Amino acid sequence: MTPYLKRYWQLYALISLPLIYFVIFRYGPMYGVQIAFKDFNLFQGIGGSEWIGFDAFREVFAMRDFYTTLRNTFMLNFLDLIVSFPAPIILAIMLYEIRFKWFKKLSQTILYIPHFISWVIIGGIVYQLFGNQSGMVNGVLESMGLNPIPFLTEKNPWLVTYLFTGVWQSAGWGTILYLAALTGVNKELFEAAEIDGATRLKKIWHITLPSIKPTIVTLLILNLGHMVTIGFDRPYIIGNTAVREYSDVLSTFVYRMGLESGQYTLATVVGLFQAVVGLIFVLGSNFISKKVTGEGIL
Repeated sequence: MTPYLKRYWQLYALISLPLIYFVIFRYGPMYGVQIAFKDFNLFQGIGGSEWIGFDAFREVFAMRDFYTTLRNTFMLNFLDLIVSFPAPIILAIMLYEIRFKWFKKLSQTILYIPHFISWVIIGGIVYQLFGNQSGMVNGVLESMGLNPIPFLTEKNPWLVTYLFTGVWQSAGWGTILYLAALTGVNKELFEAAEIDGATRLKKIWHITLPSIKPTIVTLLILNLGHMVTIGFDRPYIIGNTAVREYSDVLSTFVYRMGLESGQYTLATVVGLFQAVVGLIFVLGSNFISKKVTGEGIL
């Protein structure tokens, strides 16, 4: 084993960096999970706080706001899965079919840029475009004699705005994974299909999609694992009190409980709940996927 380590020490040095990252930032914070079972006192610390068992869990599960935010989290993630998940697949296939390289590169650049923009900036753009009073879109509608649309102040228009903002921000970046998978497709399959008289749509259906099926299944399972977890930035920045019935999710609930109210025990309980349910979703979706499609991640 020692000669092998000496020979390939560069590879072990490279893998050590992500391992160190996971140990420090993923496994290290697990020590704080015990806060969920303690009456946490900031001055006494984790070790000095009193054990209370599952009392905090019972308190959280008795809260009406918890179930409202849980419902909203499931709803927004499920709608995101329906709207946002197919978008990068469709974009990747469209880019793969483009024959002009200069146009393909230009399209990829334009599509990737939103991923690198902060949600704070995106939120500002959304309010500039879709605000009720000063929004550009409503200004154009009013100039045409049409009624303004309450994109950000009524539930259903806000929901559509939220979903399609997410597609715009994430779809381009997601295409990278599918384009990488498409580069491994055997070109001879397309040539054989063309000789047999297959149309472009038939080649996409019978060659392109089956070729990226493992990637689609893997990403679908990972997305299902995040059905209970949701990013804080997007619903917090785009949401407001007028649409709080939809925009209030578990991440904003944890923020209010932990940072605004100082109830760190309750916030940790919700975080632990998300992690456990997320693990169950990943294992369950992986099991079902293996039974139905024969593909999985484990």
